[in-house]
Amino acid sequence: MNSAVRAVVRTALYNKVKAVGVFKGYQGLIKGDFKNLDRRSVSGIINLGGTILKTARSKDFLLKKNREKAYLNLINYGIDGLVVIGGDGSFRGAYKFGKEFNFPIIGIPGTIDNDIVGTDFTLGADTAVNVALDAVDKIRDTVDSMERIFVIEVMGRNCGYIALETGLAGGCEEAVIPENKYNINKICGRIVRGHKQGKVSWIIIVAEGAVSGYDIASEIREKTSLEVRVTVLGHIQRGGRPTARDRILGSKFGSFAVELLLKGVKGKTVGVKADKLTAIDFKNAVDNKKWLNSGSYLKLIRVLT
Repeated sequence: MNSAVRAVVRTALYNKVKAVGVFKGYQGLIKGDFKNLDRRSVSGIINLGGTILKTARSKDFLLKKNREKAYLNLINYGIDGLVVIGGDGSFRGAYKFGKEFNFPIIGIPGTIDNDIVGTDFTLGADTAVNVALDAVDKIRDTVDSMERIFVIEVMGRNCGYIALETGLAGGCEEAVIPENKYNINKICGRIVRGHKQGKVSWIIIVAEGAVSGYDIASEIREKTSLEVRVTVLGHIQRGGRPTARDRILGSKFGSFAVELLLKGVKGKTVGVKADKLTAIDFKNAVDNKKWLNSGSYLKLIRVLT
């Protein structure tokens, strides 16, 4: 997100527009936690994970009286346009707030799940996959030497993007995702057949929204009598230095968001389709589910096992 913050600030300043940082998301809007930002404020942040503006979930923003307070804070501070970086929840809040007060807002899709409609990629997804892949590569050294089955649980509550990308890139044998109902008997059957043919190691990537890594490991252990270990990567996937792809994407998204606001565009989120920057309505982004081509991924993972 820092690459996007940097791009928003410097594109605004380039166009002689004041740039203001809102700290801790919608909670910061309600509390008026604002700070003027200059070029030096965003110097040296493009290589840092997370965001210098901090984040916070805000149940207070669900109440209209608090949204009214946020609106008055913006007006009193002289802010006449807002860039919101986030995922589904952030965009739903932005859509509602923008409609209620007719306030110009442009969204930047920032979620490691890559589950926002209207864009091929969301900010942070590539970094998360590469962090997970690095962990898989390290675990594989243990898997090969100890001759065991490893279940690795990655993030992905409703979307299996991280699991599929990591599974294919990491040479894993199975990927269990929310979009496809897994069949434990078929998985165990493939493991047993492979074991009889001399295959001594197996890595199964599991998206957290599909099943608990510990639960599926227990089922495999019970049905195959083989030794299974579990690794839950958890929030490690949200950290780390952003990849070049994410730094470039954040820079493009941030600059494009400011350009749209300057043109009078509002109520849209930026995105990228076929390597071209686009903008779609918030409503379309939050009301529709992104299609994931999971079938081709799963087939390829098994073909290459």
